[in-house]
Amino acid sequence: MKRVEARAPVRLDLAGGWTDVPPYTFDVGGEVVNVAINIHAHASLEIDGEGRLSVNYRCDAPVGSGLGTTGAINVALMAAINGADNAEEAAYQFEALLGNTGGRQDQWAAKHGGFNHLIFIGDSVEEMPFDPPRSARFWLQKHLIVANTGIPHVSGELHDVIWEKYAAKDEGVIEGLMTIRLAARKMSQGLDQDRRDLVVESLQDICEGVDALDPALHDPFREVVNPLLESRNVVGWKALGAGGGGCVALLSGPERQQAVIAACEAAGWDVLEWDYDDEGLVINAS
Repeated sequence: MKRVEARAPVRLDLAGGWTDVPPYTFDVGGEVVNVAINIHAHASLEIDGEGRLSVNYRCDAPVGSGLGTTGAINVALMAAINGADNAEEAAYQFEALLGNTGGRQDQWAAKHGGFNHLIFIGDSVEEMPFDPPRSARFWLQKHLIVANTGIPHVSGELHDVIWEKYAAKDEGVIEGLMTIRLAARKMSQGLDQDRRDLVVESLQDICEGVDALDPALHDPFREVVNPLLESRNVVGWKALGAGGGGCVALLSGPERQQAVIAACEAAGWDVLEWDYDDEGLVINAS
C-alpha cells in the first residue's frame, strides 16, 4: 500500500486582491500582500495492495468563505498526485480548465505559507522580499478579528460581473482597481516598517477601491461594520476574497477586541481563532 498526504494553508488577503487576475495582470500588472494562516486544506492519494487508486480532499474552512479555500484544496490535491514542484501553478491551471475566473495569489500563499508580497506580470508571479518584524506580526494577530458571516457567495460569479465591466472600460472599475493595487504597496510598507498608520490607511483605501468596483460587494457587511467604525472600535476593515459574503477582517482599535468580537457574535457571525502558518505546503508519504 502507498499513501501520500498533503496539507496546504488558506490565506488572509490583506491588500491588492482583484489585481492578480488576468487580464489586469497583462494590461497593468497586479500586486498583492497576503498571509497564510493555520486553517488547512487536506488531500490524500492512496494505492491499495490490489493497485486500486483513491483520492480524497477536504478543507477545514467552508468553500465560499473568502479565505482562498479552492486554491488551497487544489494545491494540496496537485501535490498529493504529483509532488510539490510547481503545485501552485498546476492548481491554478486546473481551476482555469474548470472555467474558474480568478488569480494566482491563493495558490502561491498555499504553497509557500507565511507573509507574501507578490507581483503579477502577465502569467508570471514575482515574490518580493517580505518579512515583517515580530512586533508587526504580534500586533496584527492580536488586533485583526476574522469572522465568517455565513452569507453564501460564489467568487467566480462576482469576478465575472466585475471583469465584464472592466472589458467595457468602466471608469469606476478601472480607478477602483488602481486604488486597490496601490494599497498593496502601502500595506507592505506598513507591515515591513511596523507603521500601523499605513496599515490602517491601506485598509481604508481598499474599501474605497472595492466600493468603486461595486458597492454591493460590501453591502452584506455594512449593518454590522458601520457602527463599529463610528464608535472607533474598528479602525479599518475589508471583505476577504471577492466580497459579497463569506469572511470579513476587522482591525480593532487598542483594547477594543472584545467589543468587536461581541458585535460579531451578536450578528451571528462566527469569529475564527487564527494564527500564522509559516510552513506552507506539507507532504507526507508512507
